[in-house]
Amino acid sequence: MSGPVSGPVSDAAWRAEGALLVNVAARAPLTEAEGPGRRYALWVQGCPLRCPGCCNPHMLEFKEVELCSVEALAAEVCAAPGVEGLTVVGGEPFAQARALAPLAERVRAAGRSVLVFTGFTYERLVSGGDPHHARLLAACDLLVDGPFVAQRLDRGRRWVGSSNQRVRFLSERYAHLRAEEGAWEEGPNTIELRLRGGELTVNGFPHDSITDLLAALAASSVRAPAPPPSPSPPSPSRGEEPT
Repeated sequence: MSGPVSGPVSDAAWRAEGALLVNVAARAPLTEAEGPGRRYALWVQGCPLRCPGCCNPHMLEFKEVELCSVEALAAEVCAAPGVEGLTVVGGEPFAQARALAPLAERVRAAGRSVLVFTGFTYERLVSGGDPHHARLLAACDLLVDGPFVAQRLDRGRRWVGSSNQRVRFLSERYAHLRAEEGAWEEGPNTIELRLRGGELTVNGFPHDSITDLLAALAASSVRAPAPPPSPSPPSPSRGEEPT
């Protein structure tokens, strides 16, 4: 893969009266399925990669969904009770690195950790020379990198979907996990289901059985649109699927 990381809509476009904005696709103020401990999960809108089998196809298009200021999101994350850190998924977080870097810095300054999922490799992000990417990487404690490859499905490790993807320790925050010599990442991924105002949402890593469940709900006229038509396994971008 070559060329710039940014998508058809640059993250520089998301500004209002000089304030940096994050284009938010979804959020979960408290989750235990998106990384170590209890976390605040933030899904961003827009991804230039289009990995076949992505479980968040509705988050791929570069379009305005919900524009939130860095200041407001930082305050929300830091005020969330019982949360040890922020997880950013997508979409592609590094397509919005200009705004997400200062958000991650504010979250870490408040004593919280930062985990980012990206479809790009760590090496490409480092070698690309983009200062916003470098700034976001510097504010990460954990990075899960690499595109989802359906032919390399991996159900034996947490937080990944295919065997090419890696969990990178970019700080010493989770050094105790690394010291466990891989035991921390063993075991199946988890999912969470929430019913809010008549809407069912699923986040985490949706197994095929969950996809079948959502299809059954849709067929029974519950407020649940059919899941993405692709039969490929879902990506580890940790989607929140509205139903």
